[in-house]
Amino acid sequence: MALEKFKSKLIADIGISMGDEGKGRLVYEIIDDLKAETGRADAAGVVLKVNGGANSGHTAGGVKLNLLPAGVIENDVEYLAIGSGVVADPRKFAWEAEPLERRGYKIFDRLFIDERTMVSDVSHRLLDLAFEDYRVNVLGEDPRGSTGRGITPAYNDETGQFQIWYCEFLGSKRDFAERLSARLRRASDTIRYVCKVKPEKWDEFFEKLTAAEIRANSDAIKEGIFTEDEFDFKKFKGTRPFKFNIKAVVDEYWKAGRRLVKNIGDVRELCLKTINSGRSVIGEFGQAYWLDKRRGFAPNVTASHTGIPEFFESAGIPLRSVHTIGCCKAYDTKVGTHTFLTQMNDEHPLAKKLKKLEFGTSTGRQRMVGWFDAVEKGDALRYGGYDDMAINKLDALTYEGDWSEGGELLVCVGYMDDKTGKVYRGVPRSESLRKTLRPVYTQLKGWSEDLSGIRHFDDLPSEAKRYIAFCVKSVVEIANRDLGDGEEKKIPNLRYIGVGPLPSQIIRDVPRTEDLLKLA
Repeated sequence: MALEKFKSKLIADIGISMGDEGKGRLVYEIIDDLKAETGRADAAGVVLKVNGGANSGHTAGGVKLNLLPAGVIENDVEYLAIGSGVVADPRKFAWEAEPLERRGYKIFDRLFIDERTMVSDVSHRLLDLAFEDYRVNVLGEDPRGSTGRGITPAYNDETGQFQIWYCEFLGSKRDFAERLSARLRRASDTIRYVCKVKPEKWDEFFEKLTAAEIRANSDAIKEGIFTEDEFDFKKFKGTRPFKFNIKAVVDEYWKAGRRLVKNIGDVRELCLKTINSGRSVIGEFGQAYWLDKRRGFAPNVTASHTGIPEFFESAGIPLRSVHTIGCCKAYDTKVGTHTFLTQMNDEHPLAKKLKKLEFGTSTGRQRMVGWFDAVEKGDALRYGGYDDMAINKLDALTYEGDWSEGGELLVCVGYMDDKTGKVYRGVPRSESLRKTLRPVYTQLKGWSEDLSGIRHFDDLPSEAKRYIAFCVKSVVEIANRDLGDGEEKKIPNLRYIGVGPLPSQIIRDVPRTEDLLKLA
């Protein structure tokens, strides 16, 4: 069947689980669809990073990205934009873009950073480590599992009204130095007196940041693009614990920011001009619906908003129709200390198989794996809304090795309170309640066929078709529970099924949802 046309020149690519759904690979599918729909190679004028920072990792076309939007390998996209809802370390742009430039991708000619994008720096990364240390060693709590990229502390500067914006690189170094110096002094006092970090940890933090960046940039170091000195954070230490070498920090960050002067501008005008020219703006979101700082469950939330309203806040343009694609996987994953109701037993053969695939793009952390939770995705549809769905990694559920025929596939369709017998068909907003519940599953048959080479829905094994159809049906039923007469149902189309990591490993000719519901 022909793909549905996009209803708007604004297209949002969002996660509807707890992150890591494969949103980055969808950007290229969206671009291909726009080209086919319009006949224009430049139909996608802007790919806009909407929220987050260098913690929102994507793998797209074999390229691992943390800060740049996932449009990088599509040179027909005129602008790779960074919205005002993003926090970004100016040094990170060079670290990520220069290796890509060496591989033939045009980055700096297309990079467009909003004037009001917020500057993050070494102080935020140290605060990230310090608050984790405080959580564990002072409060005696479990570690949060932060990425250590300084994202939450950077957003704290926004709410605390201490933000530094990229437009300040267009001004004087004196003014920039004054503001950054004050930030560094605040950070050191917070680390020392609020987080109660021990003096010996100060050096340890700088060493940890250095080791992490050398590891993350090892390929660029091997290729001779950078030396290890580029990633040495120890040069920012002062002569005593809890003191910065303020001059070194100011000089380094001013130099990095000034390199980007020609890339700094007004994203509001860029987006409006792109739409008015008949081209599309693709909003690429970091994290996912259930990691939103207001909708999710602390402490396992991000510091930004991850839903559609943030598109307009970050782009700075008036509200209008958005075509939204909600992305998830054919099973679930989480990182950190989440309550994970559908988590598989680590000894389950499918869990062993999936955990070989599941590591964080930004951090390399092992992800926990679990069964498909239709309740989470149904509530993301009910309260967040999306026009299309994308389900990735269906191929990973094929019987293989110890995961053999006869093994069950489970889909969570509700949560049970064993004390009262009540079944919840939505996600409780109270974490203290949610963590006492257990999942209610429906069991489906699996399949043994390799799906990685399949490109048409009709060629899928019957069991895989029914599994996909049942997942969609469950999401739709949960989203539309208890609707009254005359209320409009939310019924998204299943636009894409991913059957492998490559851009070509996608199924587009999925039946309309009405037909999938019958198949389920």
